[in-house]
Amino acid sequence: MAVKSVSIRIEEEMLKKIAYVADYEGRSVNSHVLVLIREDIAKFEKENGKISGSINPADNVKPPRK
Repeated sequence: MAVKSVSIRIEEEMLKKIAYVADYEGRSVNSHVLVLIREDIAKFEKENGKISGSINPADNVKPPRK
């Protein structure tokens, strides 16, 4: 699976808050955002039906360690 990067613009206060939550959960901000995205996709598909494609929201899109 190809791993892509995305850049977002986010208010500093919001970034500080998401970093706080991520740290509380024992994750990096990046990992925490991926968790939130997976949860949102799963919720969407539960309410609206599966999104066609080969990506499963439960898949770990984190690149393997070298």
